[in-house]
Amino acid sequence: MATAAPAAPAPAEEGAEAKPKSKLVPLILAVTALIVVIVATIGLTLWLSGFFAKPPVNADAVLEQGAEHEAAADGGHGAPADGHGEKPAEGGHGAPAGGHGEKPAEGGHGGGHGDAKADAAKPTGPPTLKKKSPDSLQFEYSYLQLDKDFLVNLMSSKKVMSVQIAISTRYDDRVFENVKKHELVLRGVMLDIMRMTTESDLTKPDFRKDLADKLRDAMNTELEKYENFGGIERLIFTGFVVQ
Repeated sequence: MATAAPAAPAPAEEGAEAKPKSKLVPLILAVTALIVVIVATIGLTLWLSGFFAKPPVNADAVLEQGAEHEAAADGGHGAPADGHGEKPAEGGHGAPAGGHGEKPAEGGHGGGHGDAKADAAKPTGPPTLKKKSPDSLQFEYSYLQLDKDFLVNLMSSKKVMSVQIAISTRYDDRVFENVKKHELVLRGVMLDIMRMTTESDLTKPDFRKDLADKLRDAMNTELEKYENFGGIERLIFTGFVVQ
């Protein structure tokens, strides 16, 4: 007796497996498309916001940097700390157009105005007597020691006279300034007078006083010639040697 052949189950299983696979593919595609859309949206948003654009160039910073390099090339030390431009180079290069930042040159207009003010502050006219105080009736004496010794040979003698001299005055310091100013001329006149001294003059009681008066008068005469005022009231020998 012939038996009927059983139906093959394979075709049914293949169809069952194919159906789930057919649903998985569209899902993957949909997810991929969603990711692409999200990435594209993010990229477009960043591009529109300028994220990928180069930062704008700061023109002020570029100019300032160029000024620093130029100053360094000229031998300067770059821009000042406040950053308001180049440090003006000596000689006027790089200075503002109006010249307000330029340091006045020595002897120029800036120095000239200063000298004019200083000259205006100096007292004019002859020296004046100095009081010990504004309300005092007494005058103050000032003294000046002449730096170099006076050394001469006595007339017709082998002896040498060496003296040190100081002067005094009650007038202001302009008297001493004039003495220092004309020191060479004064020394020449004083040495000529001292050379006229003889050995017999040394024995006179008032020799030193008379010699001091002669030297004082000679100094005042020369100062009056050059400055129109003498002012030396006393000449003092602070050292006197004859040998």
